Amino acid sequence: MAARQSASSKSTARAKKPAGPGADEYIAWYRDMLLIRRFEEKAGQLYGMGLIAGFCHLYIGQEAVVVGVQSALREGDQVITGYRDHGHMLAAGMTANGVMAELTGREGGYSRGKGGSMHMFSREKQFFGGHGIVGAQVSLGTGLAFANAYRGDGKVCATYFGDGAANQGQVYESFNMAKIWNLPVIYIIENNQYAMGTSVKRSSSETHLYKRGVSFNIPGEEVDGMDVNAVYEAAKKAVEHARSGKGPYILEMKTYRYRGHSMSDPAKYRTRDEVNEYREHKDPIDLARKRILEGKFATEDQLKEMEKEIKKIVQESADFSQSSPEPDPSELYTDVLIEADA
Repeated sequence: MAARQSASSKSTARAKKPAGPGADEYIAWYRDMLLIRRFEEKAGQLYGMGLIAGFCHLYIGQEAVVVGVQSALREGDQVITGYRDHGHMLAAGMTANGVMAELTGREGGYSRGKGGSMHMFSREKQFFGGHGIVGAQVSLGTGLAFANAYRGDGKVCATYFGDGAANQGQVYESFNMAKIWNLPVIYIIENNQYAMGTSVKRSSSETHLYKRGVSFNIPGEEVDGMDVNAVYEAAKKAVEHARSGKGPYILEMKTYRYRGHSMSDPAKYRTRDEVNEYREHKDPIDLARKRILEGKFATEDQLKEMEKEIKKIVQESADFSQSSPEPDPSELYTDVLIEADA
């Protein structure tokens, strides 16, 4: 009888345990998403002032994707992505100062001012770019996963690409190779619904991009990329699948970018009502904030203090990005793989 009561007591305790993430997780997610949002807004301002040159692709609206996935990875796992990459860097633990200084082409940047917005790296944080060629990072991410499998180090590579890149040929070559060798790679398709200015419906015969791995026997699923908890739960399952030796997994994140493809894109191919619908009813940061307040994980005042702290970090990064010196001309001759005679 005593044993029966003990078992019943344990069952009751399990039933009372709250399901899903708690205060620590939601507050961390909220902070990281807010940092990315405020950083990108500031980057947009600096671009408008002429302090950032070249291309600049902002991540505003898509913050839940990288924050949710990153929280499912563990130390040592790798991340590689395309050119809309500032949010990925910050989520991977790279500093706002270093990222912003790279945007302005300064010595204090992660690539010492030579890479700019699309080409930053951090071996320390296991961040392997930032790549300007559409879809190129998919092959490289598959290569990183091959190295992990070869070494048997238990690491997983999170390989991000967009809905436009999902139509590139090297993506499918990579899928085939990854499944043949059951490589530990997660393919994360950030489907923000517009490949530059062309909607997925107009450019893809199969618009459910998570199905693209079916002919390679790669499992996949569609995820609400505006809900950080949904992203985390799906990523956790995918990472476990890849790390256990079962091979690649595809996650199609249904997300949305509020700004144009790049800072030079007026985004006239979509209506203002469409953008406002996402901003007002599906914003990932607003959703996380609502859950924090409803769960009593933090108060309004505490969230306001967090906002002040993040604004200070972002402003300091903007100041650093302008005060850091420009690269010395000698940097032209560093990191050159092959030097040829003129």
